[in-house]
Amino acid sequence: MNRLIARLPTLLILLLAFALLVHGPIAQWPDYHAFADERFFMAVPRAADVLSNLGFALVGSVGLLCLTLGARHWSLGDAWPGYALFLVALILTALGSGFYHLAPDNARLVWDRIPIALACAGLLAGVRADTHADGHAVAVTVALGVAAVASVLWWSVTETHGQGDLRPYFLLQTAPALLVPLWQALAHAPRSDRLAFGIAIVLYFIARAAELNDRAIFETFGWISGHTIKHLVASGAAAVIVARLVARTRAATFYALTPAVSRPSSPR
Repeated sequence: MNRLIARLPTLLILLLAFALLVHGPIAQWPDYHAFADERFFMAVPRAADVLSNLGFALVGSVGLLCLTLGARHWSLGDAWPGYALFLVALILTALGSGFYHLAPDNARLVWDRIPIALACAGLLAGVRADTHADGHAVAVTVALGVAAVASVLWWSVTETHGQGDLRPYFLLQTAPALLVPLWQALAHAPRSDRLAFGIAIVLYFIARAAELNDRAIFETFGWISGHTIKHLVASGAAAVIVARLVARTRAATFYALTPAVSRPSSPR
């Protein structure tokens, strides 16, 4: 029974992959590029959707700065390569998404989706290393990064041939919400870690809901669209994760620099 529970994350992701295989190609909806808010600001078209990406750049940059100053990232151990990929991908998301929203089309959408896929890959690699001490962290990070890029290129190539298929990209985007809580629960991860990622996952689904209601939200409020809200909420989700990583390294650095006599005694 315990062995079955330990394999539950793998079984569920395989079940999802099989369901997507049976489902058949998932096409991008025809009016995907028809965003509701087309207002200009200082000659920037679709300015709200373009500029709201700055949140990703801010979170990624602050995270890298905080974790690399004083080499504090050492305390993340084998999880650092994955989390580093996540942070770099946030900055690339700001650039790629901003570039896409200036003139939305399928060619530019590739540069929007690749960083998002890499961010998902980085999260998966980081949390897996936190919860699986098997020494394969770097290899897993590289493999997931390659899979992330491949998932977007698969969509782009199939779209060019008239039958766009988002299944690999959808699987990669869904995987963190499915696997991360299970990995953390099975590994008895610290409550603060589980809470942070839980909040981030909830915010992610709120962002997705806002994206799907882009025009309805814009017509209701008149000053902000669902897609702009998506960017802001998604960057907030990333900020929650980054704040937790920084807090982890701060605590580890504090105890590393504190004389042993002043540290909390271990329970016997």
